[in-house]
Amino acid sequence: MTDSPVELIKEKIDIVDFISGYINLSRAGKNWKGLCPFHKEKTPSFMVSPERQTWHCFGCNLGGDIFTFLMKYENLEFGEALRVLAEKAGVELKKISPQEYKYVGLLYELNELAKKFFISELENNKKAFEYILSRGLKPETISDFEIGFAPNLNDGLSIHLINSGYSPDDIIRAGLAIKNEKGRIFDRFRGRIMFPIHNHLGKVVGFTGRILPEFEKEDVGKYINSPETPIFKKSKILYGFWKSKNFIREKNSAFLVEGQMDFLASWQAEIKNTVASSGTALTEDHLSALRKLTDKLIITFDNDDAGQEAGEKAIDMALKFDFDVKIVIFQDFKDPAEAALAGEKNLLNAIEKAMPAPLFYFQKYLKQEESNWSKDKLKNIQTVLHKLLNIESPVERNFWIKKLSEITSIDEKILIEEAQKLIKKVKIVSRVDSKENNNQIYSKKFSRWELLSQEFIIALLGKESLNPEIEEKKYLEPNYQKIFELLSRGVKKSEDPSLDEIINLIMLKSGDYLILNLDEIKKELKKEYLKEKKIELTKKIREAEKQNNEDAIKKYLAELNDLLNQK
Repeated sequence: MTDSPVELIKEKIDIVDFISGYINLSRAGKNWKGLCPFHKEKTPSFMVSPERQTWHCFGCNLGGDIFTFLMKYENLEFGEALRVLAEKAGVELKKISPQEYKYVGLLYELNELAKKFFISELENNKKAFEYILSRGLKPETISDFEIGFAPNLNDGLSIHLINSGYSPDDIIRAGLAIKNEKGRIFDRFRGRIMFPIHNHLGKVVGFTGRILPEFEKEDVGKYINSPETPIFKKSKILYGFWKSKNFIREKNSAFLVEGQMDFLASWQAEIKNTVASSGTALTEDHLSALRKLTDKLIITFDNDDAGQEAGEKAIDMALKFDFDVKIVIFQDFKDPAEAALAGEKNLLNAIEKAMPAPLFYFQKYLKQEESNWSKDKLKNIQTVLHKLLNIESPVERNFWIKKLSEITSIDEKILIEEAQKLIKKVKIVSRVDSKENNNQIYSKKFSRWELLSQEFIIALLGKESLNPEIEEKKYLEPNYQKIFELLSRGVKKSEDPSLDEIINLIMLKSGDYLILNLDEIKKELKKEYLKEKKIELTKKIREAEKQNNEDAIKKYLAELNDLLNQK
């Protein structure tokens, strides 16, 4: 039995049972299939192999094992996924992987202990508790979201953790303390109301601290956050998502607000499909997490200039992700928290009146009284067109360009021509995440030669016969020749991870695509082989000509002539 925690976990958790907890799977031969959670589809193309303990989507070409599925679905780093699956499998990481425990598990432990310390301090500090109540939060909300208080001491938390057996260096690594130039340790959070930040699975990974008014100074930030650590990435975590994700799924919409107080006030007002970006800019990772649950996003932002700018960036990014985006406008309140605390119906009514994002842009940039033509008017129309180009759906985009034509009295064809000019100037950002770690989740485009090589092997597997003597195996793409040799000997795992990925695909496909025309595949495979060999020999001839190597030129010309005769 292996000592690797990863392999132990895979042995204990069946991939079909695990993924069935996230999506509906139905049997498809010896495999299972379902609708892919990572892209929109109506026909199931997501396959799970119990034999290989792997998954693959033939629609978006993503694939992997239970670790990669959890990381992709819950937006987790590998270390976080390891902890979650280890707990589920009953594998003790502390014994098996001390190094992994040190750099991931210990950070979770320290943040959990810090949370309990802050809660205890709040219970003993009447002034801090009354301040939170004065902001409109109810005792049950304070309890449910584990809000606490950091005492106004230089090292209150640090001493508590050191006395509990933790080293100063680990406390600093967890983002809970800071070391000054003289080597003295100070608590990062002092005299602050503490909002724990939970990851999407409910584990505390960091904090936001709001200074108590009596300790406010000009040179001290009102809000400060934990620094980024191996378990806390601001770009990946939405505040409150661990509580609200089921409500988002049920309502098929998410209400996006800016800060913790906006979230908590909305939650109290029974708007429980809410998430907050915690004062940081909205990111593609945030939107990816939400897109798995809903395609409807309701956005609000503060009425100041900074809020407006951040709000527009969020709208444009969400449109690129193909969200149906609506905007909440507060006429008499500066933010959702103020609206909710003035009366729960204020927030509910504002959300019910939310307007589609393009309509919001029409109202903001296209003033009705601008009857005369001007450069400013042109600039505003171009701004709106620029916004509309972010809309992923061509049909929806065309609908709003038509509306723009009606509002501006400019012919639709002219607006489209103007939009095409803008497209040339602006690089539209792809919504595909280009930062995926290929060692964690594989996504590969196959050439025609590779696809035909796959089908050739699959067709033979469908006949339950992978004859090592078959002549056409020489026409396989080189990697597939290696795979053919392995599978013909009954070996389904190599020493090369990239080959193993392809073997996984072949085994998944062979369970669902058994009826293939082998003769037709052989014919097309030979054609593709000859085409590729011709390209290869042509390159070799050119290289030999550059080097004036007559012998090589004659040799390659003879091979090319022989190849052409075969065709």
